[in-house]
Amino acid sequence: MSVSALTRRYAKALVEIAVEEKAVTAYGDELTTVKDLLSQEELLRQLLDSPTLDLKKKEAMLADLCKVMELSEGMVKFLGLLLSKGRFCYLGQIEDNYRRQADELSGIMSAKITSACELDDVQQQAIATSLEKRTGKQVAVNVVINPDLIGGLQAEIGGRLFDGSVKTQLKRIEESLKNP
Repeated sequence: MSVSALTRRYAKALVEIAVEEKAVTAYGDELTTVKDLLSQEELLRQLLDSPTLDLKKKEAMLADLCKVMELSEGMVKFLGLLLSKGRFCYLGQIEDNYRRQADELSGIMSAKITSACELDDVQQQAIATSLEKRTGKQVAVNVVINPDLIGGLQAEIGGRLFDGSVKTQLKRIEESLKNP
């Protein structure tokens, strides 16, 4: 089974549990908090991912971590499952898939907008409105600044990339001049 299929399956299972418990947002927040902590604490992540460290020791570390973070019982069980199955290293991808699936349930799509410069609220709202017309769903916009784009922007939504950056347009012109 591919990693992407595996992470989607775990995310789907967690979303289903979260829906039953009416805690979709809470589980998402907890998952993000754990993922962020592990990305900051490299040694902790390596220990939990280590195939040589005894599972009982990893379980004890995880239990202490969950207690300190005051995670819900459902999240503690989910993280324990990931640990026992050797899937803890996929936590970041599971969190991404969880967010996507939770957004789909609520009818919201997330869009990553990459811009060469800061966008004000009016511009962000105009982009969101345009994407809502294209998708037929409510769109939540997340803006990332990348000066390398030179100008224009890129919009990534629902696995599709709409690229209107000056950098890409210049690359296309260059390629057309090279290959007449």
